[in-house]
Amino acid sequence: MKDQDIVDLSWDEFDEMRDPRPAENDFDKVVERAITRRGFLGGALAFGSGAAVFGTAMLTSARAQAAAHGGFAFEPIGISTDHEIHVPEGYQWKTLVRWGDALWSDAEGAYDAETGVSVEMSDKVFGENTDGMELFDVDGKEVIAVNSEYVNPKINLPAASEGVPASAEEVMLLKNLQGVTVMEVAMGNDGYEVVKDSPHNRRITHETQMTMDGPAAGHDLMKTNADPEGMSPKGTMNNCGSGRTLWGTYLTCEENFNGYFGATGAYDETEGVVRYGIGGEGRYAYEKFDARYDLSQEPNEPNRHGWITEIDPSDPDSTPVKHTALGRFKHENAEMVQAADGRVVVYMGDDERGEFIYRYVSNGFYEEGGSTEGLLSDGQLFVAKFNDDMTGEWIALTPDATGMSLEETLVFSRIAASKVGATTMDRPEWIAAHPAKAEAYCALTNNSKRGGDGMPVNAANPRETNEYGQIVRWVPAGDDHGADTFNWDLYVMAGNPVVYDNAYAGSENVTDGNMFNSPDGMAFDSQGMLWIQTDGDDSNEGDFEGQGNNQMLVGNTETGEIARFLTAPNGAEVTGLCWNLDRTVAFVGIQHPGGSWPDGNGAPRSSVIQVWREDGQPVG
Repeated sequence: MKDQDIVDLSWDEFDEMRDPRPAENDFDKVVERAITRRGFLGGALAFGSGAAVFGTAMLTSARAQAAAHGGFAFEPIGISTDHEIHVPEGYQWKTLVRWGDALWSDAEGAYDAETGVSVEMSDKVFGENTDGMELFDVDGKEVIAVNSEYVNPKINLPAASEGVPASAEEVMLLKNLQGVTVMEVAMGNDGYEVVKDSPHNRRITHETQMTMDGPAAGHDLMKTNADPEGMSPKGTMNNCGSGRTLWGTYLTCEENFNGYFGATGAYDETEGVVRYGIGGEGRYAYEKFDARYDLSQEPNEPNRHGWITEIDPSDPDSTPVKHTALGRFKHENAEMVQAADGRVVVYMGDDERGEFIYRYVSNGFYEEGGSTEGLLSDGQLFVAKFNDDMTGEWIALTPDATGMSLEETLVFSRIAASKVGATTMDRPEWIAAHPAKAEAYCALTNNSKRGGDGMPVNAANPRETNEYGQIVRWVPAGDDHGADTFNWDLYVMAGNPVVYDNAYAGSENVTDGNMFNSPDGMAFDSQGMLWIQTDGDDSNEGDFEGQGNNQMLVGNTETGEIARFLTAPNGAEVTGLCWNLDRTVAFVGIQHPGGSWPDGNGAPRSSVIQVWREDGQPVG
């Protein structure tokens, strides 16, 4: 395969090429058995007295309520197929920042529609392909930390490169356009604006110096020629979802890091290399110009990526920390909550077909204003097992359980999770926890390979060739996120009731007026409403007829009803969501748009937009 062809692959296609997965997984089996035994078709679950009882009548009612648009502070909108943003009547939107926009005055005008951004200015502008983001109050200033997941070389590089780096300088350009942007924003005369030259502004790239902590820090698996102590990795990459700590720092999540590595010579195809899809030719040809990304020269470098990385948005001089205690895999996001006894709990998903949902629980306890030392470096990593009786358990990934050392368990968490019999899932994406009660939700975005050897259908992944996805929900025992058991159900099975009248129509809370596919990003607002963002097929044809462009919806988790709030330009994913301090403005990420959005000329530019109500009331 040519370099240009690799660049054109989606990350899912790239993973399938590197490490083909079975068509079906364990969670499908669990859901299928539950459907067979209980006649369940994706309804909501009523949790009471420790028992799981299906509320089919409730969801039948929810479908009627959804049709009447009840319970939402907006009139739901229809689908779109154009290259514009659409929001409900009574709401407005405006672009906040686009890739290539200056963060400092000396980079003003650095972006050119024909040539992009020069390498000299590439770490002084807003990054490419925005994803997860969080807003922080830093001494009364509003500061947003936002991920830039990956690049589009055919747009970012000079035309002569044809989308393939031809020099170390061009590789550096791509490195600088990815990572994390920290930027101050403030209300101006016409909405929010980026505060150029703010002391809080910062770019964190593939070249930024990091440190690491936890049990695997300094282990032999972490040592390289450039860092023989194994404590000082450089760069954070493929930053997908995000999270925030209870103490006000940013968690950026390293996802498809494997695609940045290749080999110019022979390398050892170990179990860890294969399971993480590493090897061969990288997506961006880094290995041809930087030995750090060449497996034949630095076989341990990939082990230093795939972690949750903590960034302090209040201190631009602080060193980001990779937390090895939270495990290494393709992190989607990190949802932090607190156990009843004060321990810190972090829920995490591994975004690849047939991988797992994880939970980390600290040994120490968090108190507001108290020390946070060790809370993300000293604890226990667990992996989820979903049973077909709608119960589940968290299995501790200990050396006794895995037959691996603690360091190996953390560096190769996927292998450890397989050894203990965890339930394989349909691409676990964002996890969101309800702000007012002990409930957690995970978007299982899709799995077109479901139904073959190795990935059979199950209760939580109930459909073969699952192109629509679903959202699984669990309630921990005793309403305590620190508990080791839980009950679970499916909040929604996405589908198309216009095309199908079977399981592929979706659950009862999916109608022809709110249908969608491939749930991805999720976040709760302060009122307990679940905002759902999609990253799926926007062809509006075949199985996806009538679903239009990717979108952002709002779900009422009490009634089950779901309503469409925003539609994206064709070709774009909607990803990343946060609110300003008084919650009157929502910031939303628009990734890889098609056409020439948002400028109307030149190349399309991923952006963060702002959405507000015309009456000045909170958004959500």
